[in-house]
Amino acid sequence: MVEVQNYTTPLIVQRADPFIYKHTDGYYYFTASVPAYNLIEIRRAKTLNGLANAAPRTIWRKHPDGSGPMSQLIWAPELHFINGKWFIYFAASHTKEFDYNGMFQHRMYCIECDNADPMRDESDWFEHGQIKTPLDTFSLDATVFEAQNKLYYVWSQKDPAIKGNSNIYIAEMANPWTLKTKPVLLTKPEYDWETKIFWVNEGPAILHRNGHFFLTYSASATDENYAMGMLTVPDDVNLLDPNQWSKSKTPVFKSNMPIHQFGPGHNSFAIAEDGQTDILVYHCRNYTNIKGDPLYDPNRHTVVQPFNWNENGTPNFGNPVPYNYK
Repeated sequence: MVEVQNYTTPLIVQRADPFIYKHTDGYYYFTASVPAYNLIEIRRAKTLNGLANAAPRTIWRKHPDGSGPMSQLIWAPELHFINGKWFIYFAASHTKEFDYNGMFQHRMYCIECDNADPMRDESDWFEHGQIKTPLDTFSLDATVFEAQNKLYYVWSQKDPAIKGNSNIYIAEMANPWTLKTKPVLLTKPEYDWETKIFWVNEGPAILHRNGHFFLTYSASATDENYAMGMLTVPDDVNLLDPNQWSKSKTPVFKSNMPIHQFGPGHNSFAIAEDGQTDILVYHCRNYTNIKGDPLYDPNRHTVVQPFNWNENGTPNFGNPVPYNYK
């Protein structure tokens, strides 16, 4: 058995919304939001610690300013391998201005690479355009997962009829860039810890263990109030029935004030080098004195840490870990 490493914390500085995927070629692939929000990059390494010094490769750049819907504020890319092809889901806008709701104007997009090596060349990636939903509103943070021989899409979106910035929805997909079914609302901001400054449910991530799917998400403003919640559903039921999902009333992962780890969230999941230990991937800050909009503070750093399981089969994420880099 391969020994689980002691991971450098933070693993990668100034990378928010981190996503790590271990492919069949033995590499860990990493992507995240870059501080300038102007491109999508991928890096890879044989170990999680190796990602820290791996050279990033730009595989897609935002369209020129003023040229349309993918020309501003590229957010939260996720890299997925589906039916032998690579896909990246991300959010983008045509402007940095707010809409009539006082919100950013992002929509969700998908790009595809048919080459076995997703880092070979920018020209290997082509655009499928916007992933459209019935509501033409602020939407972001899409992820996908396979279950019951179907492909599901989970994302965050604003519904003008519901108070707050964003809720989380699920739908079955006809293909990796097209919805097949109507969106189903899974969770909206409702608890006190989900409504600090902003009413937000965003950043969904899927974990499948012990006969259940666990959907983690992030809530509240992107400062020290940012925290993770979780939904749970058996894996043998109708996943499009919202009544089958149960929601935690309290955060499952939140700021660790004594060690100055603030606002952990927008997570993903990976598997350790031993092929067995589950890894939580998230971003975090080490201070609270943020000048201006927290979105434009670049110091949300990527952290990875192992987590355990409770006797009832649910994940126990523990607390954010302290910095240990020299």
